[in-house]
Amino acid sequence: MARRRITRVTTRRGDAGETSLADGSSIAKHNERIHAIGAIDELNSFVGLLVNRLGSDHGFATVLERLQQELFDLGAHLATLGATPVPALDWLEESVTELNASLPPLKEFVIPGGTEGASLSHVCRTVCRRAERHAWAVAEAPDAARYLNRLSDLFFVMARVLNAGVEPQWRGLSRPEG
Repeated sequence: MARRRITRVTTRRGDAGETSLADGSSIAKHNERIHAIGAIDELNSFVGLLVNRLGSDHGFATVLERLQQELFDLGAHLATLGATPVPALDWLEESVTELNASLPPLKEFVIPGGTEGASLSHVCRTVCRRAERHAWAVAEAPDAARYLNRLSDLFFVMARVLNAGVEPQWRGLSRPEG
């Protein structure tokens, strides 16, 4: 497939509710494939914000830079109808295992929050979960959905690391006083 370069940003094609895939074919903007691509793009933007907020102080710069490149590849997988491969899962699984080994076992559910970096990592996790749900709705995208599933695990563990073991935890069902 020949690469198409963007030479003009305003085309007015979207004004009719359609957009183009990488092969030039048109697709409705409400199509699940476009929802998945959009959620991945949104996730990549939040990862950029996380990179910006963390700087190089937390040792995640290389991981996050790789993730941003791979999220572009994942969007390309959906935009090229599978012609672009899904990034490998093994390094995500290894990263989750390695980071999790340094943390105390969980005793309860974690409430998203804590430090600013951890909070942003939780935002990345939840946007990633939404992208995963959309990817599962695209028939040819189970590998993309599995990648996003592993990636959300990485954001969860990363948030725990960024909270340095002090994280808000759920304390059971809330009951009104009285």
